[in-house]
Amino acid sequence: MICFPNCKINLGLFVTEKRADGFHNIETIFYPVPLCDILEVVESSKNEFTVSGNKIQGNKESNLCLKAYDILQKKFKLPPVKIHLHKVIPTGAGLGGGSSNSAFMIKLLNDLFSINLKVGQMQEIAVSLGSDCAFFIENKTAFATNKGNVFNKINLDLSGYYLLIVKPDIHISTPEAYSFIKPKKSSFSLANIDVAKIHEWKNYIKNDFENVVFTKFPEIKIIKEKMYQLGAVYASMSGSGSSVFGIFEKTVGAKDLFGNCFVWQEKLK
Repeated sequence: MICFPNCKINLGLFVTEKRADGFHNIETIFYPVPLCDILEVVESSKNEFTVSGNKIQGNKESNLCLKAYDILQKKFKLPPVKIHLHKVIPTGAGLGGGSSNSAFMIKLLNDLFSINLKVGQMQEIAVSLGSDCAFFIENKTAFATNKGNVFNKINLDLSGYYLLIVKPDIHISTPEAYSFIKPKKSSFSLANIDVAKIHEWKNYIKNDFENVVFTKFPEIKIIKEKMYQLGAVYASMSGSGSSVFGIFEKTVGAKDLFGNCFVWQEKLK
């Protein structure tokens, strides 16, 4: 069985509070994007996990796909499987690629072995793997709060706009990025975001990680500035970086404009 785990971008990201458990409360909008990996799982005589495509940071044994399988295997006594993950979504990018892989693994195993888990049950398993993993179970635009694991549906549609994602050869550790953040109350309620005012977003929809990351990696700031020079109506770093996205009203010939960066562009539907 094959599925195609997609990534997300963050439209605004406010870090509002340091929690007693060491995590942070945030406010953000997760918007699903059709930049996808490929995940295949088949029943096998023994467990096997292989990876191709873009390089994944860390060792294979800590991959979230395997962790998702281990949880479900223990709960439901699943048979051995052969897993192959082809990575297209860059890692260390703030695009949630690993989180998406884990959520799609849960959904795929649920279908493959007819476990019959409901959405809420799959989300509960996913959130144990990472704060934003549960988003990809329903995979619908959401205003996210708490640790990024509490979702409220929001009426937001970017269909017809062109999305450009650029990721330099920089890997940013999310825990390290959070360690430099000073939480503060959000300056704008993202629940009130309005696509009709997209040309004004740059004035008040912010990503709190940008000041920290731009200071350490000024080349990421330059990418954002170039987005606006190319005509973006809105541009931002996604998550804790290092990818930057721009929303455009028309396609941009960007392949040769960003050096050795990963570059992806598509019209949103």
